[in-house]
Amino acid sequence: MSTSAQLLLPAGNQLSRLLHTSPLLMDTTLDQLRTLIAVYETRSALRAARVLGREQSSVQKQIDTLNRNFKSLCGEPLVVKQGRGKDVLITATGEALVELARTTLTEWLDSIHECRRKLGTTVTVGTTRFMLDSLAKAWHHVADDFRRRDVELKVVHIRTKDIWQSLESKEVDIVCGSVVTHAGRNSGVEDFDVIEWRRGGLALLTNLPESKLGSSVGTGELPKLPLVVPGEGLIAEFLRGWFGSDYRNELDIAAEIDEIQYGMSLLRSGLVEGCMIVTSGLGVVAANNELREGSGLRVVELKNDRKPQLERLVGVFARREERAKFPADHPLNLLWAAFQREVSD
Repeated sequence: MSTSAQLLLPAGNQLSRLLHTSPLLMDTTLDQLRTLIAVYETRSALRAARVLGREQSSVQKQIDTLNRNFKSLCGEPLVVKQGRGKDVLITATGEALVELARTTLTEWLDSIHECRRKLGTTVTVGTTRFMLDSLAKAWHHVADDFRRRDVELKVVHIRTKDIWQSLESKEVDIVCGSVVTHAGRNSGVEDFDVIEWRRGGLALLTNLPESKLGSSVGTGELPKLPLVVPGEGLIAEFLRGWFGSDYRNELDIAAEIDEIQYGMSLLRSGLVEGCMIVTSGLGVVAANNELREGSGLRVVELKNDRKPQLERLVGVFARREERAKFPADHPLNLLWAAFQREVSD
């Protein structure tokens, strides 16, 4: 057999197909695909360059290369300039390739993360703002071991409304946060491992005088009060549980806010008269005058007298039975044990 003879493979063989792939396609890089997505999202090479932290000329060069290669491969470019100051036009082929690029990059990133997670080289923890201190205390127990083994701890900020989705999608391995559950039960969290930190209810911060609102009120009386409420998050979940998904039409909502600090400032300013629903823990802090934004506001006890009786479960959550797949010294199990130690202490 001649030394120059080629290995013959069946026509349907995947390797054969790849070996005969056009160099124009094989020269396409993941970086070029990311640039294409950035241009698609921003509709401008200049704006894409700002997002990517690059020079516009670098982005334009990549787009020109993609246009030239895919015009040869598919018959039309991906991105067409529309004139100075105008958004670029994404062709039909460009639309299809952007979707493929998204899928390709997502699968690569997810697969790499999954490999690192299984090998124990990365542990990703999602935490709400108010649980950072709890994570820091648990981290203290494992920090030296993680550093010695070169294990990366990734911390991701999540909102209460995203807790379950972030766990189910495997974006995070552990979540530190608060969820709404029925009093004395773990309803809604049956599919997850739970370390219970504490349970609690809600309170009201108000600028109403005692003549209009006493020192306590029942949850069944909330429809009679002008309320300042967040659009999403833990408090919204309580309101949905008590009054249904159409709770906005059941309540007198004086203002809808994005963050608690703004709500307190709004009440303190006197522009709105009413009550803001907060966690009982935040109510205690406000009552002790430890919140600058809450200065001058009064704390009112919110009695849990409406069915279903709901409460806030503060804790640590992970996908059920996943930790059992790994040995006891796997970083995920070590961090979980550190959280349990903090609860015990």
